[in-house]
Amino acid sequence: MTSTTGKTIGEIVAQNPASARVFESFHLDYCCGGKMALAEACAARGIDPAEVEAALERAAASGGGEERDWTASELGALIDHILGTHHLYLKSELPRLAMLLDKVLAAHGASHGESLGRLDATFRDLRSELEAHLMKEEMVLFPMIRGLEAARKAGRRPQPMHCGSVNNPIRMMEHEHDSAGAALAAMRQATDDYTLPAGACNTYRALFEGFEALEADLHQHIHLENNILFPRAAALE
Repeated sequence: MTSTTGKTIGEIVAQNPASARVFESFHLDYCCGGKMALAEACAARGIDPAEVEAALERAAASGGGEERDWTASELGALIDHILGTHHLYLKSELPRLAMLLDKVLAAHGASHGESLGRLDATFRDLRSELEAHLMKEEMVLFPMIRGLEAARKAGRRPQPMHCGSVNNPIRMMEHEHDSAGAALAAMRQATDDYTLPAGACNTYRALFEGFEALEADLHQHIHLENNILFPRAAALE
């Protein structure tokens, strides 16, 4: 594995996708916080960087699974992956989690109303923002990036953009990614890191497992955009 010295967390995951699992295990934010250097991120959470680096070395030595390296792929292929994997997941999972949360609130609201109430309010806002976010990417930003790549392949200048530059919608999407990251952190705090209370039913368990899976998927989703797609699109323009 190449040295992590001087690299940001986002750069490390972009170059070695298997490292995402390592950062997840240490609760280090490699998506919204991907611009932080490894030492800086570790210091913020009181973690020994040497321990993280050792885990990164082990992940690299194990072969790292079958994650694809998107740093050299065509941007259109990366967009297709984001749409077919992460956007599709959110469109099916957000309604399912809302339904589970309604059931848990009805059954356990009387005994765990404070934590469930905070979880409910945060998740409802997150869902609303994410659904609008997906639409903006699909209708505005992703077609712009495809147009930039098509122009490069054809050896011509890209068509003028109504928003002036691809960097303008990118900045908006990154801001919304930060908001989503803050919501995920608030949901973890409201549930004490998704610790099930005594007497929790199977629906309660399924809800918390679903929220943890949502968090992991969003981390990977945001990483692919913030640390790979968006910088490459800006450079292409």
